[in-house]
Amino acid sequence: MKLRRMLAVWAAKCAEKISVKIFHRQGVTWAGKIALKICPDILSELAAQVREDIFIVCGTNGKTTTNNMLCAALEAEGKKVVCNHTGSNMLNGVAAAFALSAGWGGNLDADCASIEIDEASTKRVFPYFKPDYMVLTNLFRDQLDRYGEIDITMNLLKEMMQTAPDMTVVVNGDDALSAFLAMDAGNPYITYGISEKVVDDTDSHEIREGRFCKKCGAIMHYNFYHYSQLGDYACTACDFKRPEIGYDASEIQVEDGLSFTVENRRINAAYKGFYNVYNILAAYAAVRCAGMKAEHFNEMLAEFNPENGRMEEFHIQGTKIVLNLAKNPAGFNQNISAVMQDDTPKDVIIVINDNAQDGTDISWLWDVDFDRFGDANASSITVSGIRCQDMRLRLKYVNIPSMLEEDVTKAILERVKNGCGNLYVLVNYTALFYTRTVLKKMEAQK
Repeated sequence: MKLRRMLAVWAAKCAEKISVKIFHRQGVTWAGKIALKICPDILSELAAQVREDIFIVCGTNGKTTTNNMLCAALEAEGKKVVCNHTGSNMLNGVAAAFALSAGWGGNLDADCASIEIDEASTKRVFPYFKPDYMVLTNLFRDQLDRYGEIDITMNLLKEMMQTAPDMTVVVNGDDALSAFLAMDAGNPYITYGISEKVVDDTDSHEIREGRFCKKCGAIMHYNFYHYSQLGDYACTACDFKRPEIGYDASEIQVEDGLSFTVENRRINAAYKGFYNVYNILAAYAAVRCAGMKAEHFNEMLAEFNPENGRMEEFHIQGTKIVLNLAKNPAGFNQNISAVMQDDTPKDVIIVINDNAQDGTDISWLWDVDFDRFGDANASSITVSGIRCQDMRLRLKYVNIPSMLEEDVTKAILERVKNGCGNLYVLVNYTALFYTRTVLKKMEAQK
């Protein structure tokens, strides 16, 4: 078995390098598929070599940023960490993370693993290893044609949690769905959240998934919302309510970067988007929950680059370009909020595809508050991608004019040449890697 594992590691490493250098593709999924084909037990064998803890990150939004941040925080604590940095979060991507981290001899030298896993893929991954910690970011409606309603995802996650009864769940206590799931599954759990009201969300038209109690079905009462269904809640008919928060962020500032206090420690990050407070807090809570001091957490944040299209910055011919993923209503609304934090003139490109990984049902666009772009000081809005016409129609219904350019490369070049020098590119899933590749090539040519 050792020889087989070694051959699988070699093949995975070669496949990944060939994909990047020759085909200019990420190659991680292909590397994992080959590794599993050669050595079907490679994931369980390598995971067993992790000396300390295996963390997994699940949830609808924020998985990649939180997972990469958690990895960086663990490394700041002096740990050697296995991580699927690219966001390839299905079985093949998870297998690749371990295989590509192993040495040429087929063995792994790692203290911890920090692994993002797609919620629907937990059923395929959990048979190979049982994590020590699950970080659960949130549960929003996402890709109905792939996941179905949220109840399906919750039931699947509950089943997987119960196969790992000793796994501690680090859960967003502000999300009634995630909190109920953690309580219902029966695993030990630790909560993080924000107990103070930060934003005025009373005029939002967002879809609230947590309006009814998952325990008894009665209407939930919210003292306030942060966004979507995240907030301070309690059932009007039973004892289900927002749990006591273990890692509670307070004194939150969202202008000129993000900052908050937790455990009497001031956390600072030069990021945009209130939602990133949750991502940072989740990573912090996970590290602390595992018994580490997180003394270098602020130093990590100062050096951390989200990359992978999560508020990633590029500079091309005098234009600052921010690339960000927006793949469902909750995420897109928070993207809009982040764009609006910048009150200077800006151009916006929205790229919408409907490939299998995106979900072919794009009706979710009608649940996004695109009318807010009317107050975003946008010099122009361009729609692009496979479903650019649908996106243009959606904007027309809220009286926001847009330009159409299906080709993403042409759309970016046009705004670099004739724009205001400040460009935001918002993309859904399958547009992300291609757009990021285009931007990196353009940046390298400057």
